[in-house]
Amino acid sequence: MKLTPALLPSLIEAIDDVIEKNAEEVTALDQAIGDGDHVINLQRGINALMAQRDELSQMDWVLAWQKIGMTLMSSIGGASGSLYGTLFIALSKAAREQPLDQQSFADIFSKGVDAVKQRGKAEAGEKTMLDVYIPVAEYLRTAAANSVAFPEVLATVPQVAIEGMESTRDMVATKGRASFLEERSRGHVDAGAKTGQLMICAIVDILSKQLTTPA
Repeated sequence: MKLTPALLPSLIEAIDDVIEKNAEEVTALDQAIGDGDHVINLQRGINALMAQRDELSQMDWVLAWQKIGMTLMSSIGGASGSLYGTLFIALSKAAREQPLDQQSFADIFSKGVDAVKQRGKAEAGEKTMLDVYIPVAEYLRTAAANSVAFPEVLATVPQVAIEGMESTRDMVATKGRASFLEERSRGHVDAGAKTGQLMICAIVDILSKQLTTPA
């Protein structure tokens, strides 16, 4: 199956839908240990992408990811905007001059996550969205190295994302507003990890439907 940016409108719409449906739950998570504005900020970025989704579908992946990154950086603002923007701009840079397939995407995505780690000065285990993105990147690399079939990858990625999200519940936050709570931050899922998991699962759902739809 060849994945092209023609899929982007469906992917953006699915992300918009899943964040809207879970907005109340995620806001409650964020109010418990953060500023409470994570969903509002994220939706600003998603709304900006919704307005551009047809334009993005006409680009190649390199240009589309670059535009998505710049749009998220400017529309979300703050630390989250910088991190999401960095992810997509890094994807764009890593994807230059190579075909997009299962093997290359594992490398491209890993480089994007590495860029977010550097920008946020964060690692796995610090109760952030990286506790979802890092294990997903590691799984994609392992699956590519072992030539795991694409349908199996799509079946496994949501499990990895959910486990990563759930792992933040028992962590003590060391980054962002939640870090001021120290031990009291334990017992709550990180809002950024939750939205990361929701968006990854929404993307996989669209890709799985694409895989099973007759040409």
